[in-house]
Amino acid sequence: MPEVTSEASSFPPVDGEAHHRLMDELSALGGGSDGSMNRQALSAADGAARDWLAAWMKTRGLRLQVDPIGNMFGFLEWAGPDAPWIMTGSHIDSQPNGGRFDGAYGVVAACSAIEAIQREVAQSGIAPRANFIVVNWTNEEGARFQPSLLGSGVNSGEHTLQFALARKDGDGVSVGDALQAIGYAGTAERVVPDALIELHIEGADHLEKAGKRFAAFDRFWGATKYRLAFLGRQAHTAPTPMAERKDALLAAAYLIAELRAIADEGGIGLHTSVGRLEVSPNSPNIVPAEAVLFIELRTADPVVLAAAEEKLKARIATSAERAGVGYEVRSIDRRRAGAFDSRLYALAEETAAALGHETVRLTSVGGHDSISMAAVTPALVIGVPSVNGVIHHPDEFTTPEDRLLGVEILAGMLWRFCRDGNLLEA
Repeated sequence: MPEVTSEASSFPPVDGEAHHRLMDELSALGGGSDGSMNRQALSAADGAARDWLAAWMKTRGLRLQVDPIGNMFGFLEWAGPDAPWIMTGSHIDSQPNGGRFDGAYGVVAACSAIEAIQREVAQSGIAPRANFIVVNWTNEEGARFQPSLLGSGVNSGEHTLQFALARKDGDGVSVGDALQAIGYAGTAERVVPDALIELHIEGADHLEKAGKRFAAFDRFWGATKYRLAFLGRQAHTAPTPMAERKDALLAAAYLIAELRAIADEGGIGLHTSVGRLEVSPNSPNIVPAEAVLFIELRTADPVVLAAAEEKLKARIATSAERAGVGYEVRSIDRRRAGAFDSRLYALAEETAAALGHETVRLTSVGGHDSISMAAVTPALVIGVPSVNGVIHHPDEFTTPEDRLLGVEILAGMLWRFCRDGNLLEA
């Protein structure tokens, strides 16, 4: 392990007790006694969490702006209009029956890092040379509304506002209506910072297995997501002969097995899944008339992704034919593979080393809002360990010590901008 250097002594100290208190406060909003979190995007629980964040911003003197897709931006403008804008944060929406730290930790860490920097500026009297933005992105998870990374996708220009507001959940409620219901349909313009740093739990066990405590992600996988419907014919399961059935769910079963085969054919660098299945009319004694599958293909290699999609399309057709049903593709969402900013990676590595920690280089397999934003600004995701690699589950956990380390490294990176100005200028 690298030794702690003199540079670390100039980093702003983080109040660990205050950080953990903020984490507990946010975790109470939508959290269950078993550690679970159900704070789906634009729900009442999400609205309460947003109110909590807005109150923190007001207390710390940050100017809150909310854009039309509900992204929350807290501006700390204290270095003048010509100084760089450095953004940090993540998202506070969760999966259903998910964990408490995915996304939310990154937002709370941003709050704690900014508090540390504010205290250091007040005590040292230095003139800040960077402005900061704390961000909470809308609908990162894609659990209630699809696609995921919706708010950051609008901000980056990947999606139009009209497209995003029209997305509907399983009950037919649109994003636009849900934003109005919780009071977070804003009017602010899009925000493109000079740099974006997102702290996250790792969501895998690479750090734990390596015996390390900090990672930075240099690349990210691409993804192709289909919403596919098999269309059969509703019938009674008792008198309808097997040979005459047009069972949409049977076609879905065939395809799900084929998707696993596609993954096996692609090797360890290809992930496939059907994470959600909607069956209609969903009665025990009715042959299903419709089965809607939410399909994902993920890989870092664009060639492998394209080949997997061609296999998917062929096997959709054969699965439908085998079950004697029709099908329709209702939506396709694509996310490109790519790289995070190498200069920010170097800054993360330097900051961690100053605090006595080695940086493990990882690739982000899952999606993050910084992936959307990497198309328009220098961005980086950094991470701390997940116990047993668990994520999207009530057992999701990162130790208090590792959570505090992540905040210390984030605060150190932000402090470098505050002290030295735009570190990314050529």
